[in-house]
Amino acid sequence: MSDSINIRSIQQFFNQCAPTWDETSEHDTRLIDLILDHAGITAGMDVLDVACGTGILFPDYRRRQIGSLTAIDLSPEMLRRAAEKWPDGTFLCGDAACTDFGRQFDAIMIYNAFPHFLHPEQLLENLKRFLKPTGTLTIAHGMSRDALQRHHADHASAVSLELPTIEELSKLFSRYFTVECAISDDHMYELSGRNRL
Repeated sequence: MSDSINIRSIQQFFNQCAPTWDETSEHDTRLIDLILDHAGITAGMDVLDVACGTGILFPDYRRRQIGSLTAIDLSPEMLRRAAEKWPDGTFLCGDAACTDFGRQFDAIMIYNAFPHFLHPEQLLENLKRFLKPTGTLTIAHGMSRDALQRHHADHASAVSLELPTIEELSKLFSRYFTVECAISDDHMYELSGRNRL
């Protein structure tokens, strides 16, 4: 890990990106539907969106008629914009790797964000505590691993770690969850699993 990457630098980077984030982010509804299908997110569920950004997935959650939304992000500027899109949600500003959410969720989603967590195992270990016994946790990116690596090299190398291969992440993930979906192809990257009791 580069010594220059820290929580503060990540927070500052995304605060600066927040005003134009929605306009510059690609949103492939068909691909996101596939990701959410694999994640098992359906009507009535209590969902935790980790590193929610400006709420990119919120329209997709709304179409699925989830029961409740809790969202957390390190960037107050990102979070402020997200909160405007879901007035009755619960919004927390902080690091999900060490936050006590005070409740459990049916599904936890980490979308387009995993390389920005400095301590991945701590993140998974903490989130497991707040996942219902039958709940699912999903790490996903709406592009291939190679495309993401190129994107971060061009735009966010100062605030990104390398995304593990799907095999590497599955090995870590399986310490806490039963892997149900592992995809890394030319279009997407997704690892989803059920809480291991």
